[in-house]
Amino acid sequence: MSVQTVSPGQSLESAAPRAGVIGLGMIGGGVAVSLARSGRVPTVYDIRPDAADKLAGVPAPVASPAEVARASDVVLVAVVDADQARSVLFGENGVLAGAEPGLIVVLLSTVAVPVVHELAEACAKAGVSLLDCGVTPGDKAAENGLVAILGGEESTVERAMPVLTDFAKRVVHCGPVGAGMATKIARNVITYGSWRAVHEATTLAGAAGVDPEKLITVIEEADPEGATLLSWQRQRLAGIAQPLAAQVVRLLDKDLAAAQELAAQLGLTLPLADVTRAHGAETIGAESGKDA
Repeated sequence: MSVQTVSPGQSLESAAPRAGVIGLGMIGGGVAVSLARSGRVPTVYDIRPDAADKLAGVPAPVASPAEVARASDVVLVAVVDADQARSVLFGENGVLAGAEPGLIVVLLSTVAVPVVHELAEACAKAGVSLLDCGVTPGDKAAENGLVAILGGEESTVERAMPVLTDFAKRVVHCGPVGAGMATKIARNVITYGSWRAVHEATTLAGAAGVDPEKLITVIEEADPEGATLLSWQRQRLAGIAQPLAAQVVRLLDKDLAAAQELAAQLGLTLPLADVTRAHGAETIGAESGKDA
């Protein structure tokens, strides 16, 4: 298989490697559109015969995942869950039924890390390499706007890179198989945890008579780029947080105590705030005297 390394967004037209996409939902359909826009028109499959009708530049689906594999060097799998991934890879007319040794499967679906290893091991027995590739944000898939979060062997990543850079604005290789999915899952913890924090804060402000829109305005004006979210972790990784850790723990404890007191007066519960205060030293990295 010939491989050509390219910059993001560079047109390849008919150059190898050939790409396939299985699953034409928001992410898979968007990826297919981005590939087509970049000149690498993919072979696609979806259980819905009309799935590509509104996807610019994307051809009609072929008959099976096996047919996608026969026409591709890199197959991108964007299905919903682990069972669907197993079905499209290992079913009677699945990817492995049509795969030649050397095929690369890129799993875009978010599944548990043990499932990634299970799928990778089964693919390897057929001479097929698997990369786990969490992607974010999903709503930018059709605009070459995804960040691709990869796990897998370096040599496999290099061979797949021309396809990856045709749909992703940034490719981050996080480590061996499973590392990409672990990174995506960790990112999701931040996303959903942040949503919970905003929910508790908005509920508290609203119960105190504050228009939630005012809270949003304060946050956006004070922290327009969202830098606060990662500021302390950056300082810890840089090794400059520890001298301030004890002081920050005291501030955390004082400020969250005030939030708990207000919540109690208003008859509210703040479980995330409660847990954060209880584990304040651990959160800040002051319990061990070391940055983490």
